[in-house]
Amino acid sequence: QVQLVESGGGLVQPGGSLRLSCAASGSIFSINAMGWYRQAPGKQRELVAAITSGGMTNYADFGKGRFTIPRDNAKNTVYLQMNTPKPEDTAVYYCNIGAYRQADHKYLEVWGQGTLVTVSS
Repeated sequence: QVQLVESGGGLVQPGGSLRLSCAASGSIFSINAMGWYRQAPGKQRELVAAITSGGMTNYADFGKGRFTIPRDNAKNTVYLQMNTPKPEDTAVYYCNIGAYRQADHKYLEVWGQGTLVTVSS
């Protein structure tokens, strides 16, 4: 089994900063891509940012220049650094990884439980 534990959500003021963390644990052989998605009330889940095992990144247009997605391969952890958040960034943020299982190298897609980010003054 592979589990993801997210942390760092909460209330942040517009223009502030917030960092989300997502740590993967369990029977992992290797992790491929890691990413963050979000879902606002009444809207579909959408990609925020993703990073490959080699460090290549992809950002949604709304996050370019404000969000970064650093990754610590030694800790199997991915972060989402949110700078100058806006009220429209309010959503539940979900971590997502693609990983190969230790026992049989089966490829798994795993989702975190989600963490709520509220941007408000």
